[in-house]
Amino acid sequence: MPEVPAKWGTLNADMDLWRTWAVFRKELLHIRRDPASLVQAILLPVMLLLLYGYALTFDINRVPMVVYDRENSQLSRDFIQKFEASRYFSGCSRVSGYGEISRLMNERRIWLALILPHDFSCKIKSGDSAKVQLLVDGTDANIGNIIIGYVQGVAAAYNAAWAKERLQALGWGDLPVNLRSEPRVWYNEELESKNFIVPGLIVVIMTMVGSLLTALTIVREWERGSMESLLATPLKKWELIFGKLGPYFLIGMVDMFIALGMGMLLFAVPLRGNLFLLIGLSALFLIVMLGQGLLISVLSVNQLQAYQMAALLTFLPAFLLSGFVFNIQQMPLALRLLSVIVPSRYFVTISKDIYLKGIGLAILWPQVVILMGFAVFLLVTAQRKFVKKIR
Repeated sequence: MPEVPAKWGTLNADMDLWRTWAVFRKELLHIRRDPASLVQAILLPVMLLLLYGYALTFDINRVPMVVYDRENSQLSRDFIQKFEASRYFSGCSRVSGYGEISRLMNERRIWLALILPHDFSCKIKSGDSAKVQLLVDGTDANIGNIIIGYVQGVAAAYNAAWAKERLQALGWGDLPVNLRSEPRVWYNEELESKNFIVPGLIVVIMTMVGSLLTALTIVREWERGSMESLLATPLKKWELIFGKLGPYFLIGMVDMFIALGMGMLLFAVPLRGNLFLLIGLSALFLIVMLGQGLLISVLSVNQLQAYQMAALLTFLPAFLLSGFVFNIQQMPLALRLLSVIVPSRYFVTISKDIYLKGIGLAILWPQVVILMGFAVFLLVTAQRKFVKKIR
């Protein structure tokens, strides 16, 4: 190794900044000679944000439906018109029987069929309950429940309007309403899915980039036979580790800024918290992911095994057990306990709270402390498991 210039100095007796910089430059050269991987790492956040940002949504609008009106009276048409005027339903075309409903639902052309009985008007005018049948495609249970809620909302509004009209016709006036709920939504006033999907998606992107790329660093050196040359140098283990992680840290931060910019400019997701706090905590989380990927690389025997382990131990837990899509509190106890050891869980909380609630370290400090613990544990474990001897 070249003589250490005085301007670099040493970090301590065990770590030389010049040697760390030499490994850093070497890793940058490897990345530059593999432009396909670099382009893939840069395009990954763009692809994921475009796909999931637009495709992954829980906003159910314009439900395709048909109506089987067995009476075809003025009252039944008034009731159907309530659905036609709602933005939550579309179509409302008429069918002539159950066979046509079955065919349309089997072909996935409708999600809902509304069947009005032949005595609909008679029941309404006599004060009895008119039973309206709903046929809902329950293939997706979540969508089915949402559709039923929409229909019940339209029915409740129709009942209220009809009762008011009858009271006025009898000269009684309006009955006083003793209890009225006035809902007010905080943090995500429009209840748009993108406002909580995009902040969580940034976590998934950083997880994938940070872990999948670094999972190949050490094991790739063994497979190419270049690790023997590194072991013959005076390099210390920490110098090798920090030198190799440095370039991927820069790539991960570039991806984070790309995702942040797309979230703000393309999806118009509000950022109510401190931008610099979000950037700083993103850097901390990225170090955690780099440490996890490095540990996987140290323990793997080949690149295929490292890639598979990284996908299994980082991407899937980040997607399923972090609270990104599925609420952790609604999971079974075993999965809730398992999510405790998933670092992405804590950064999903940080990201969403900074984005939507605008809160700071006064509330988020427990998650920050846990991420710091993960970073120290993973890096120290990777350093101890890495043995400087030929396999």
